[in-house]
Amino acid sequence: MLTNDRIPGVYLEGVFSTPEPELMTGVPAFLGLANYGSLNAPQLLTLWPQFEQHFGKLLSDNYLGYAVRGFFENGGRLCYVVRIKDVTQSALQEGLNAIASLDTIDLVCAPDIMLARQDTEILMMQKAILEHCELLGDRFAILDAGNQSVREVQQQQQGLSNINGALYAPWLKVSSLEKATGNRQQATGTTDLFEVPPCGHIAGIYARSDRAAGVYQSPANYVLEGVLDLSLTITNADFERLNSETATTGVNCLRSLTGRGIRVWGTRTLSSDPNWRYISVRRLFLTISRWCDRNLASVAFEPNDFKLWLRIERELTAYFEFLFRQGALKGNTHQEAFFIKCDDETNPPEIRDSGKVVTEIGLAPTIPCEFIIVRLIHGSTGVNLRQ
Repeated sequence: MLTNDRIPGVYLEGVFSTPEPELMTGVPAFLGLANYGSLNAPQLLTLWPQFEQHFGKLLSDNYLGYAVRGFFENGGRLCYVVRIKDVTQSALQEGLNAIASLDTIDLVCAPDIMLARQDTEILMMQKAILEHCELLGDRFAILDAGNQSVREVQQQQQGLSNINGALYAPWLKVSSLEKATGNRQQATGTTDLFEVPPCGHIAGIYARSDRAAGVYQSPANYVLEGVLDLSLTITNADFERLNSETATTGVNCLRSLTGRGIRVWGTRTLSSDPNWRYISVRRLFLTISRWCDRNLASVAFEPNDFKLWLRIERELTAYFEFLFRQGALKGNTHQEAFFIKCDDETNPPEIRDSGKVVTEIGLAPTIPCEFIIVRLIHGSTGVNLRQ
């Protein structure tokens, strides 16, 4: 910046740097059916009324609008909506292709695939969503279980296995002020109950949990807003069967708890690998991957030498120290919580000659508490406290 100062010397000028854009989490892409709107064109929404402006009013022959409404009711602030042509594998794939380039989303929901007539069709489309998330490596799928019985949920559970998704059951009973008869809407004047897949409401819980703590916080034990009842009652025995040690994957159940409302009661992925059992752990690593992609892209084409290795270690250390202070990583010290290695051992001559720079990272993520054990110790002369 040129100045009007004519006398040689040192002059101070205040320069305000432009803050880097925030890496948002809890941002879903919803794919489904709508009355109107461009096909396979992601539309950004920040308020629920915007849905009706772009896609029309709620109808009882699809679930997309109810999912988006549930998202905003439960704490969501920003989402993308994609209208797909119909409920087929090819139409869903076109919608997934439309959101592939979005680097602002980290969740994928497709409530209307539950309208498919055959369970096998639903399963194939859910697998396509999981494959999409695995291929992109920066997003997580929230999937809906069947709505007929716990037995149906078990069968669906057995056909799904992936670290990048979670399954939720049962469906939710929500209010509907309109009925659809064919292609005509009729105002009823009364509030009717309508059963909808839970993915939209759950996505809102993810967003609320992320703001309250971070992706390392399990999106569980939250009250579901805008929900009047559940389509199925999942008993303790049902819950145990769906999440037993013999079950290859877990099902996150929504339960009506006496005096505590309807809550999300589970935090497991669809992975059989114990290392990726919990949603919070998987989403933490996905978020770290997104952060690296955004913040380390500037080192591309730099000379592959000691200065570059030091820069990578410095930037990663600052980020992981932030995560450690927030409680995302366990350990009493930084050394116990993570390690970063980027030197001549990870980058021998043959690696550098191939144009690569290799950094090894070790992280100790916090694990959610699923079981709370309270031991009551009875003493003959009174209560004894044992620590």
